[in-house]
Amino acid sequence: MAFQLTQSEGEFLVKLARKAVRHYLMTGRMLNLPPEIGAKLSQRCGVFVTINRQADGKRELRGCIGYPYPTTMLAQAVIECAWTAATRDPRFLPVSAEELDQIIFEVSVLTPPEKIEVDTPKLLPSEIKVGEDGLIIERGSSKGLLLPQVPVEWGWSGEEFLSHCCIKAGLPPDSWLMKTTEVYRFQAIIFEEESPRGRIKRRKLNRK
Repeated sequence: MAFQLTQSEGEFLVKLARKAVRHYLMTGRMLNLPPEIGAKLSQRCGVFVTINRQADGKRELRGCIGYPYPTTMLAQAVIECAWTAATRDPRFLPVSAEELDQIIFEVSVLTPPEKIEVDTPKLLPSEIKVGEDGLIIERGSSKGLLLPQVPVEWGWSGEEFLSHCCIKAGLPPDSWLMKTTEVYRFQAIIFEEESPRGRIKRRKLNRK
């Protein structure tokens, strides 16, 4: 992975995500892009912001929205994805200001997706590195994406990862075996809060 982020840059992005959500909940407006963010954070990158609620020592997903492709300046993309994940994820009710002290922010900066080319779809699982690769599956107008941390959290194999990504796309789980299905992989640099407003660390995934 050629593109990298320093610890301070990762901390900046996670704090920016939290600040963007708080600003929107307090004012109803999107946070303005901070001045002088630097050349690296001005690059166009795919990014996802994940919001988890921590309660009784457990985490539950509270929102996750992102841009799979490098269409937007990184810092701006974090602002947009953060408030959207908090207030526009159709799977959840909007996050309230009172919840912010229970929320953990996670920012995943993505590499550009790369199509996986194989002679036969049955070889796809052997081309996927669980704990390193994220997946995008496309078939017709259907599309599904799962971040690299998802199969690690659920203990999936490469085949299970493909099947669940098909389900995410609204397709039957074995759709990855069809030649008309396109499968893409990407990697991610992940920074997260250890606890609400807590120390920010780079997340290392356990590879299989």
